[in-house]
Amino acid sequence: LAIHPDKIRIATGQIAGVDKDGRALQPHVRIWDSVSLSTLQVVGLGTFERGVGSLAFSKADSGQHLSVIDDCNDHMLTVWDWQKKSKIAEIKTTNEVVLAVEFHPTDPNTIVTCGKSHIFFWTWSGNSLARKQGIFGKFEKPKFIQCLAFLNSGDILTGDSGGVLLVWTRSTAETPTGKGPRAFQISRQVKGHEGSVFCVCEMRSGTLLTGGGKDRKIILWDHELRAERDIEVPDQYGTIRAVSEGRGDEFLVGTSRNFILRGTFNDGFLVEVQGHTDELWGLASHPSRGTFLTCAQDRLVCLWSSEDHRLQWSRMLEEHGHCADFHPSGAVVAIGTHSGKWYVLDAETTDLVAIHTDGNEQLSVMRFSVDGSLLAVGSHDNFIYLYTVSESGRKYSRYGKCTEVWDNFLRVAFSLLKKAEWKQVTLLFTARM
Repeated sequence: LAIHPDKIRIATGQIAGVDKDGRALQPHVRIWDSVSLSTLQVVGLGTFERGVGSLAFSKADSGQHLSVIDDCNDHMLTVWDWQKKSKIAEIKTTNEVVLAVEFHPTDPNTIVTCGKSHIFFWTWSGNSLARKQGIFGKFEKPKFIQCLAFLNSGDILTGDSGGVLLVWTRSTAETPTGKGPRAFQISRQVKGHEGSVFCVCEMRSGTLLTGGGKDRKIILWDHELRAERDIEVPDQYGTIRAVSEGRGDEFLVGTSRNFILRGTFNDGFLVEVQGHTDELWGLASHPSRGTFLTCAQDRLVCLWSSEDHRLQWSRMLEEHGHCADFHPSGAVVAIGTHSGKWYVLDAETTDLVAIHTDGNEQLSVMRFSVDGSLLAVGSHDNFIYLYTVSESGRKYSRYGKCTEVWDNFLRVAFSLLKKAEWKQVTLLFTARM
């Protein structure tokens, strides 16, 4: 994702895929209006091979151009006039992973790319791109250069997998032929973090924020690259993946567990956004309120407000969640897991109300009857387990199970369950038991 200098338009990179009918979808870049959410332009259809690895708007010419790294073996770098959808320049970068591409903010002809064991400085002129490789010399060559930022001085700051910040300064010496880009050389090295430096953000004041992986720290650096303040992101939120400046002295942090945090060095963090971190399988809407529940393979169960689009509560389970359904009273919710175990939680307090096990395979569907007196549990073991329910969903007693299920019978039963056709389900069970 890249933000235009006007802070309104946004470009996102799309990988290859298939549509709902199985037809191939080509990778491309899509430019959006962040206010109306409408698509303004689609760029690169038929050009990119595997997907878009990284992209950036130009800055010195007010965002007229877009640079894109194709996530193919050669990691092709292309430069586009995105409003005309025209490709201006193209060149192979490297067979190694490329993690970032950026236009220089004041020099419209300089583009920087970095990734596994490399940093390249490109001079762009018309339809040609010329490369200078960053030389580490006496400094230890990192396994990955993961992020970069441009300092007010015109120097370039990089963060790497060794936790080191490097300042790259353009050489004053001309090239031997007087042609081609001048090299950038390392002028300074600062130890920043334990583990990787995952992100760096230049603030409006010219100071810098960096985010670390292993130490989970946000560090504020002054204009002389001296550490002024730091704060640690609590372990429950995961490790830091992105940092951005917010209003006033606030900053935003994106984490590996799909949190977006808003914080300050004085007051700590508030959760702005939370999401699942693995495949989401279960979804259930509350029978009378504007809320819904999700459960996923990350073992996280979340209750969301559909009215204000916020998380109301979350809770970890011992198992991967696969399906869910609310009792008609709305007081409890039943959640089926991948192991055959299922839980009943209080929908207000998240307290565990009941726990049962049916078979040892994944549970695929759970449905309460309309009056709340029955619960059906559909399993991958080809059985449907039926329970009587009392005390507003707080007490369960096994009523029976459908055995020797034929394929057609199973299809009919599951179809009825999903439609909550309980009279027909009861008749079906009575006929088979």
